[in-house]
Amino acid sequence: MRTYDFTPLYRSAVGFDRLAGLLENAARTSQENGWPPYNIETTGENAYRIEIAVAGFKPDELTLEVKENLLTVTGRKTANDDAGAGRTYLHRGLAERDFERRFQLADYVVVRSADLVNGLLSIDLVRELPEALKPRRIEIGAGEASAKPLIEGKKAKAA
Repeated sequence: MRTYDFTPLYRSAVGFDRLAGLLENAARTSQENGWPPYNIETTGENAYRIEIAVAGFKPDELTLEVKENLLTVTGRKTANDDAGAGRTYLHRGLAERDFERRFQLADYVVVRSADLVNGLLSIDLVRELPEALKPRRIEIGAGEASAKPLIEGKKAKAA
């Protein structure tokens, strides 16, 4: 297990503290156990889907929360009383443990919907840029027509 020290980046870069934090978080998350498995895919130009394998979990045992560009998916299994059901396992390989998965979202990425079908939790996300950040076309004037009111306005103030 390799750890990375991002301290030099904090000392020499101004305004990149969020980027360094993201790198640090990614290094920490890659060392986690990897359960439950998940996929991240792009479904369009500004659309994404996260699929998490949560076999055995009911919708009321799963929680999704978005806070400060961090999507947290939590699974809390309700207690199963298998002893009272008269079951004796020879092998128990189905994981029924609690989990927490975190995904760092880019700016303006929002969760559109979440569905649980056949043991897969699908979370649809989309990047929604505010109107002020979208590219827009600026019309170019002829020059003289736009300059006249400024010149006349200056003469009127001088008089």
